[in-house]
Amino acid sequence: MKRHLSHFAIAPCSFQMPEAANGNLVRFQVTPAGFFRPADGRQIDVPGWYIDASIAQRVIERFNARVQPLVLDYEHQTLNKEKNGQPAPAAGWFQSLEWEEGVGLFAIAELTDPALEHRKKKEYRFFSPVFEYNGTTGEVVELHMGAITNNPAIHGLQEMTLLAAATFGFNQPEDDSVNELLKALLAALGLPENTTEQAAITALTARLATDPLTDVRKALALDEKADQGAVIAACTALQTKVASVDPAKFVPVDQVAAMQTQLAALTARLQERDDKDVTQLIDAALEDGRLAKALEPWARELGKSNVAALTSYLDSVTPIAALTSTQTKGKAPVVDNETGLTEAELAVCAATGISAEQFKAQKEA
Repeated sequence: MKRHLSHFAIAPCSFQMPEAANGNLVRFQVTPAGFFRPADGRQIDVPGWYIDASIAQRVIERFNARVQPLVLDYEHQTLNKEKNGQPAPAAGWFQSLEWEEGVGLFAIAELTDPALEHRKKKEYRFFSPVFEYNGTTGEVVELHMGAITNNPAIHGLQEMTLLAAATFGFNQPEDDSVNELLKALLAALGLPENTTEQAAITALTARLATDPLTDVRKALALDEKADQGAVIAACTALQTKVASVDPAKFVPVDQVAAMQTQLAALTARLQERDDKDVTQLIDAALEDGRLAKALEPWARELGKSNVAALTSYLDSVTPIAALTSTQTKGKAPVVDNETGLTEAELAVCAATGISAEQFKAQKEA
């Protein structure tokens, strides 16, 4: 199991504090964005400290989770009081932290009246943070306090690390197994590894608040209040039912598909044969005078839907000689002035039992 130490650092990369903009409130920069190192070039146990938006979000969440506000003192006297025995009055109290992309981590603090006077008189102009960082990666972990100061390069880093450990009982080993557990939890929740702690807690709370059996009850058609025992019983019954299915009573899907293909082919062949039969019936009827040319479309439509009905009709019709040849010896047929039909057409009407109007309508269609 990998283990590494977290450390405290007093960053000598101090930032100038602006004038108070709203009463005793003042906003100032805590860290720059990205990698940063001590301003005076001193050696530290990591290549550099580092903070970005996702790291800052975790720092802010830890800050917001604190019950006791973080102190802003003078010259880091809170860290030195056990050594020099002097009081460590507060210069102010941190109110909030915020990240400004590409710039760094900022804080808003409320200064005490004496500190505000010192700031107005420019007796103190800089801020220096005290933060915890990962002893392997240099990533900023948590802000613990800060100081107003005029000396950006205060004390050696090693000395301050030891002093911070003595003051706060710190330098506890950080177990990577916790991080691995968190990664596994995030994976189980379907969340990326850079998910913040608060987002992970929210997702886990939502997951725990959801009944995992809800969808199972719906699938099994059970009452929404059915308990675990009822769900198990329903699942067991379903398994028993599936296991007891008689294969002899069911046809495989592939066989059904093959039968459907064969049926479609057979239907097509039957339709083709019916069309051929209809054509032969109509041609014969036209030739022997059982069917007038004007009735051919009607006969074909009837044959498509009911060959038997067409056959029955043609069998019952008496051939009309006038339909097989012109009765006028090559002369134009005589047209009846009243109906507008020829003698042969009137004969068809008489043979088929349809009116002259119906015949004319069918002829013109």
